[in-house]
Amino acid sequence: MGKVFKNELKTEKGFPDILGATLDKNGCNFAIYSKNAEAVSLLLFDDKDLKKYTVIIPLNKKINKTDDIWHIYIYGIKKGQLYGYSISQSGNFKTYKEHKYNPNKLLLDPYAKAVTESCNWNYSNAYGYDINSIDGLNSFSKEKNYELAIKSIVIDENDFNWGNDKPLNLPWKDTIIYEMHVKGFTFDRSSNVKYPGTYLGVIEKIPYLKELGISAVELLPVFEFNELENSKFNPETKEKLKNYWGYSPLAFFAPETWYSTKFDGVNAIKEFKTMIKAFHKAGIEIIIDVVYNHTGEGNEFGPTINFKGIDNSLYYILDKNKKYKNYSGCGNTFNCNIPITKKLIIDSLRYWVTNMHVDGFRFDLATILGRDEHGKWMEEKSLLNEINDDPVLSKTKIISESWDASGLFKLGVFPYRWAEWNCKFKEDVRSFIRGDDNKIFNLTHRIFGSPDLFSVNKENPYYSINYVSCHDGFTLNDVVSYNDKHNKNNGEKNKDGEIDNFSFNYGIEGITDDNEILKLRERQMKNLFLILMISQGTPMILSGDEVKFSKNGNNNSYCHDNELNWFNWKLLNKNKNFFKFCKFMIRFRRKHPVLRMNKFLINKEIIENNEYISWHGVEVDKPDFTPGSHAIAFIIYGSKYEDNNGYRGKNIYIVINSYWEDLNFSIPAPENNKWYLCINTFLEPSIYKEGKELEIVDSSFMVRKRSIIVLVEK
Repeated sequence: MGKVFKNELKTEKGFPDILGATLDKNGCNFAIYSKNAEAVSLLLFDDKDLKKYTVIIPLNKKINKTDDIWHIYIYGIKKGQLYGYSISQSGNFKTYKEHKYNPNKLLLDPYAKAVTESCNWNYSNAYGYDINSIDGLNSFSKEKNYELAIKSIVIDENDFNWGNDKPLNLPWKDTIIYEMHVKGFTFDRSSNVKYPGTYLGVIEKIPYLKELGISAVELLPVFEFNELENSKFNPETKEKLKNYWGYSPLAFFAPETWYSTKFDGVNAIKEFKTMIKAFHKAGIEIIIDVVYNHTGEGNEFGPTINFKGIDNSLYYILDKNKKYKNYSGCGNTFNCNIPITKKLIIDSLRYWVTNMHVDGFRFDLATILGRDEHGKWMEEKSLLNEINDDPVLSKTKIISESWDASGLFKLGVFPYRWAEWNCKFKEDVRSFIRGDDNKIFNLTHRIFGSPDLFSVNKENPYYSINYVSCHDGFTLNDVVSYNDKHNKNNGEKNKDGEIDNFSFNYGIEGITDDNEILKLRERQMKNLFLILMISQGTPMILSGDEVKFSKNGNNNSYCHDNELNWFNWKLLNKNKNFFKFCKFMIRFRRKHPVLRMNKFLINKEIIENNEYISWHGVEVDKPDFTPGSHAIAFIIYGSKYEDNNGYRGKNIYIVINSYWEDLNFSIPAPENNKWYLCINTFLEPSIYKEGKELEIVDSSFMVRKRSIIVLVEK
């Protein structure tokens, strides 16, 4: 807007109806909520390079305030205008008190749609208290940070040509999720993309994802965060560690600038939308991992970025001493169930659907969204219910992580439309495949949609998001290569990350050249992936598992911006046979509707034969469900199941032998035709091309140790 002075600006009182910066042809309305503030000023900046503010505009309480919303309209504001807020209250700053106002700190607009760049918290002026004072948290920082602080940007929300694009709304039954980190997917030089580590770089790999056969990509957090917030160093390499995963949001509306080609908020919006449009054209949905349970401001020792300085006592859950409750494990807990924060989160979700065209959300530590302002679980009238019932989000996929860092575990009890990450699937399948006792009953329930967990509140198994690995924990390769976590490079003395990974190294910890161990590990990886793909529910794959990517036993790689997290595209050629197996299993799932049924096939309490399934053991009709059982066989009768298109499928006979010896299984008589072997994980290759399957002529089949066979009747 050029350098101006306050008395040169033409302003009006503005309106409180829409929070944030709302641009029109004549100018822009600014509105921000702060209930306890006594003074609010709007700062305008010339550009992000100059960084010095052009003008500071104190808002008049009598004119520019409606209830608890401060607002002003300024003529002549154009898209790209930088701004921020300074907010104060009378009295002394005390971190341990409920309010943390400090007018010397520039505050980010909670409704900012774009920001200038990531913060750098190494500067002392990022903190509301004086970090050099002997009074510590009881001190008051007089150091202004207006120049260095992250800034909000006014945007034109219509400045993109979407054409006919809109969210795809693909059915749950056809959904196969691929969990991916935007930067990590293409940043390694082996990716050979033009724009590595960016939204645009991901676009170049769409053909690969289409070949694999997935239907949805779930992106790790893309809300603006500070990748430089981690203060630790790698104890071995001395490399500065980062907040690589991004689970510390600063702005619930702004896409991460780190993933744009120009590290600029406006450009990040354009490139994010370009990515979404390209994926939709390819028929692939985008689900984003959202973090509303806490923010990047941390605990009382953390910086003041926005919420702390706007209305700390409202935006965060505090204890009786006005310290932060830490249900998130990240220093603070966002107060999700008061009117203003409910509105903020719903507005954010709606924005990402209507303006950014995303197809769904995975909610990190979602039980916090069901806690009240005192931290107690709300059975009804929580934000979870409002998201569930919101008309704008009615077709959107919503997925919960149904627990938090303080032990609140609510798997299976979320409102009916919520799909839920099923951690029990991971634990029980891994345990059974490595040979644990007392897992046969659990395994059968996991394979058939976990009715013991979901059948009370859910209509069908789709709402169980099944996975054997995810970003948080071992990769698929590491599940079969390590007994213990190896997180020393995280700078936390190997104390971070899950302790029990339900994993097994099969004789040697980590890397080995023992061919027999390597063959067994690959077989077990196939077994795990196969069970994932034949199970009722919605499967999720961790990016890189399909090419046997390893993190060298690190099960909490959140802090590494290096090869530990960068997809190594050379593995695609090195492990092409395993990739082919994964691709085959995805297509096998798609080919057989009976693997994607819209009903629970087994009872949550007992397992018995029914119209769609029969159970067997080494002898026909004699399944072994005793605690010491390590093998099970069953037929799924696709011929008796009619999908929504009137298609009846084929019968499938599956034998899972997790025992450490070969077992000879009698084969049930086929219903009308013949049995054909299409998968045998003991063999290499383990799959038979369509039309080349092996006809079964004998009445029994020797299922080798730690292997799975799949027969199809045709």
